[in-house]
Amino acid sequence: MKDVFVVSAVRTAVGKQRGYYREYMAPELLAGALDESVARIGLDPALVDDVVTGCVYQIGEQGFNLARMGVLASKLPETLAGISVNRQCGSSLSAIQIASGMIASGMNDVVIASGCELMSKYGIASDMNCTLANGQNAGHPIGKYYLDKYGIPSQITSAQAIANKWGITKEECQDFAVASHAKAHAATIEGRFRNEIFAIPGLDKDGNRIECTTDEPVRPGTSRETLDTLKVLPGTDWMTAGLSSTVTDGASAMVLMSEEKVKALGITPLARIVANAVVGSDPLLMLTGPITATPKVLAKAGLAMKDIDIFEVNEAFAPIPLAWARELHADMDRLNVNGGALALGHPVGNSGCRLSVSAIHELRRRGGRYALVTLCTGGGQAPATIFERV
Repeated sequence: MKDVFVVSAVRTAVGKQRGYYREYMAPELLAGALDESVARIGLDPALVDDVVTGCVYQIGEQGFNLARMGVLASKLPETLAGISVNRQCGSSLSAIQIASGMIASGMNDVVIASGCELMSKYGIASDMNCTLANGQNAGHPIGKYYLDKYGIPSQITSAQAIANKWGITKEECQDFAVASHAKAHAATIEGRFRNEIFAIPGLDKDGNRIECTTDEPVRPGTSRETLDTLKVLPGTDWMTAGLSSTVTDGASAMVLMSEEKVKALGITPLARIVANAVVGSDPLLMLTGPITATPKVLAKAGLAMKDIDIFEVNEAFAPIPLAWARELHADMDRLNVNGGALALGHPVGNSGCRLSVSAIHELRRRGGRYALVTLCTGGGQAPATIFERV
């Protein structure tokens, strides 16, 4: 198998629900990331073999194969194909894994892995109970086969159940959320995201046209007191929206390349993909996949927890990374070092690539060697990937 290198890694700033990107079509937002990923390294677009895009809600403007529509909205040649991937919240990390496999196998030399989600238009569960062109209901994917085994799925009640199982308190979750916002705000002020975010036009809250260069959802004033004012979510003991990731929009892309092509083009890579893994997990608890995906990918890489400089474990809900850390005895100082989805938002299909882009740039900023990225997903799964700075 061939080594696979990341030679470019970019993302948009994350936009709030009906925020920066409320006038965008999804293919246009994705196109911006595709174009920037190629332009940043001066790559001839004709050398790209394929585009793989993670997207969860593949309906409406995100339907009809978003990867291909993004290519057609971009400056890339129309001869370039694209494929869209859905592994729920892990979709664009899986896009990276698939693109990596294409190159490692020798099938391709240059592939763009990407993610895009406009949750302002297509929110949670928007692909369920859709209406067909003839006016009939398209049906629901959760049928008797599922309900008889697992009951009605709910990520919020699953998050509460995970907190209860691992003995995680409301106060711990609140402190974790406060820290996420504080870290993300500090990273923004100190310019730590500057190398990964590319400027793209958007709208401010008043409808003025601006260049979007900072993540919109971060709330630096978050405190236990402000979190205590929020309503407890139905079916939970104390979970609130403040302990959940926010509904957001965004796109990201990274160019992956074989070692032979890197050498032939004289490009300096950012990172090497060391190992990929994916697991299924208990569909009832649903969000525990990172706990088993992490040791699996570490074993494939021949590494241990102590070898990893940066962990990016998606903050879908505060108990998820806290349970992961408790179970695996993780060093909290290495976890989500510039904040996570509680502050930066979780544009579901985009998040895996966004986390990877951020992890790679932070590795380079601090001179670390390894970063591990993993996300829980709806339906009980988790992909995990380890990157090495080169």
